[in-house]
Amino acid sequence: MESAVIVESFYPSKERQPSQATQKTPNRCYSTTLAGLPGESPSYWIKPSQRPLSIASVDSADYAITLRDNTKGDSSKQKICWAKSAHIENHVIISDNRTDIGAFVVWKITVEMMQGGKMYITKRYSEFDRLRQDLVRAYPYFRAAMPTLPRKSVISKFRPKFLENRRSGLQYFLNCVLLNPEFAGSPVLEQFLFP
Repeated sequence: MESAVIVESFYPSKERQPSQATQKTPNRCYSTTLAGLPGESPSYWIKPSQRPLSIASVDSADYAITLRDNTKGDSSKQKICWAKSAHIENHVIISDNRTDIGAFVVWKITVEMMQGGKMYITKRYSEFDRLRQDLVRAYPYFRAAMPTLPRKSVISKFRPKFLENRRSGLQYFLNCVLLNPEFAGSPVLEQFLFP
């Protein structure tokens, strides 16, 4: 048996030639159910211009995005978000004075908290890498929403331009994780911040 197949796309382009099924029913999407019987698709799959306006759609018709201030309030998601921002402003290269073999970079991070105050931590790139791997393992459905880390390089790892690109990429990653309610209360993030 075949699974459900949608014949009409949600927003068909005008350049596309309609199929025979959509020529007969241009205003609706139809699917084939598991039993092979035709069934009408839910109303939310119908083009908005083809369905009558409801009270909710009239209120939201002019607005594509809603902006919400999450810094005030008592919702459970807001209580989970405890960080306001994270900044990576500096780095230190740790090395043996005689050779650069085994040298590495430590990033100095400042985390501003919602209730005031700051937290200062230092992390290596490998710790960010481990954090991302652990978060992907703990939250596999959020893999696409999690930004990638800056690239690795053996040759240019101490060059100023490379370090600046890495700093901004790590800062972006850390802010995405700290400010996301799904990750903010995670034991994985807690282990990263307070080993």
